[in-house]
Amino acid sequence: MITFIYIVPIFILLTYNKDMKRIVLSLVILLGFGITEPAHASFFADKKAEIVQNLEIRADKKAIKKLLSLQEKYAAKYDVIGLSTLYHQDFVSADGFKKDVYFELIKDTWKSYPDIIYTSEIKDIRINGNSAEVDVYETSLSTTTEIEQGVKIYGELNSISNGTYYLKKFENKWLVTSEKVKNEKSFLKYGDTRFVEMDLITPETAKAGEYYTASLKIDKPEDAFIVASICQDAITYPQQKPKEVFRNLPEDNILERMFIANKDGKNEYNVASIGMSKSRTVAFDKVQVYMAGLAFIMTRVNVEEANAEKD
Repeated sequence: MITFIYIVPIFILLTYNKDMKRIVLSLVILLGFGITEPAHASFFADKKAEIVQNLEIRADKKAIKKLLSLQEKYAAKYDVIGLSTLYHQDFVSADGFKKDVYFELIKDTWKSYPDIIYTSEIKDIRINGNSAEVDVYETSLSTTTEIEQGVKIYGELNSISNGTYYLKKFENKWLVTSEKVKNEKSFLKYGDTRFVEMDLITPETAKAGEYYTASLKIDKPEDAFIVASICQDAITYPQQKPKEVFRNLPEDNILERMFIANKDGKNEYNVASIGMSKSRTVAFDKVQVYMAGLAFIMTRVNVEEANAEKD
């Protein structure tokens, strides 16, 4: 059988050219009607399925982007109820917290930092059937105040993180089911420390029970005296306050500590606490030392099982 798609152009051509008609008819006879192979129905079926699948993926990506946009919108309004509708009831956080605990932590954060602002940037969306992974870069910014030595000092909170949300589609609705945080760092600075460059450097991951090093680097002003501590804190709820041991900042302005990653498989925070003092002349023969600023830096260390090296 000659397929319709090929025979129509041939007859149009034959209508206008008799010589061509004879040539084409001869070729058709010689070739046993030439195009005898039927059109592959499976080819068109596959193409159609591919188009349909691409349309579905596009629609799913649009729905996922809308979900992340709603997440940012609810967070901007501190709408915990609206935000919770985007998360599945069996949601588990990167640190093993169930949905109820996770949202208690969110409420605590909003209570402590009532003007906090979030931003979220989608880096990649990968869809596999009814499951999806969304890589995001997120930031938060807030202000706060503390009373120190009878003086109100202003603070700024800046946080950045890179992570992945895991989503599933339930009855055509995408919901967040879990998450993974690749790296996370927060700076809370009060007073003059807001204008001082400092960083806490830790590995992104550490194997359970193994050593790792945390390094605090501060670009110390010449007129300042700084004491600091670095402590290790497993991520639990409620959070336990770790014991801090303050030391003078060494001459090279780098304070280091070595830790052993916990064996319980809990992710950890390393927290650096920094106190900065300065002096001023208050009378001809009197100098007053005062607290010029406080700072806290927190970085995440994801703890892996020691035998997790199989890949």
